[in-house]
Amino acid sequence: MITLKGENIYLRALEPNDLEFVYAMENDETIWEVSNTQTPYSRFLVRQYLENAQQDIYEAKQLRLAICQDQDFPAIGLIDLFEFDPKNNRAGVGIVIQSGEKRNQKIGSEALELLIKYSFHNLNLHQLYANIAVGNVASIALFTKFGFEKIGIKKDWILLNNRYHDEAIFQLINKQI
Repeated sequence: MITLKGENIYLRALEPNDLEFVYAMENDETIWEVSNTQTPYSRFLVRQYLENAQQDIYEAKQLRLAICQDQDFPAIGLIDLFEFDPKNNRAGVGIVIQSGEKRNQKIGSEALELLIKYSFHNLNLHQLYANIAVGNVASIALFTKFGFEKIGIKKDWILLNNRYHDEAIFQLINKQI
């Protein structure tokens, strides 16, 4: 079984030639609210990040993978495991598809399914979690489709446009362990 290859997409490690893509994603202010970013990144910082991206998840405590379609090498999105905790066998999950046209084509769904399988079967994680703004209906639908359950609300957690917004935490327990 090739864990990181699906029917229409595959997930791969970041490469040096992903510099412009990652730079564009990190500096796209329209997605800053979902990525908890507040400041732009320079190409220099992104290049340094890519140079260190070869670190094992156990060293870096995170894993960022490029989402690619078919056999095309260029990335169309990113999916992350963050705050990887090998002692407690858990990690957070984040996903973003760059192009608005690509967001309703089940690409995110297939990428999340691949990452869940990888996390549970290859990393032997016990649980995954996602922090999602309560108004982000598309992300909530995506994560609940795969069995993530809302376990709480963080009140006034996100300051956006001078207003505080609630953020929900969703959790998926690996029932096979």
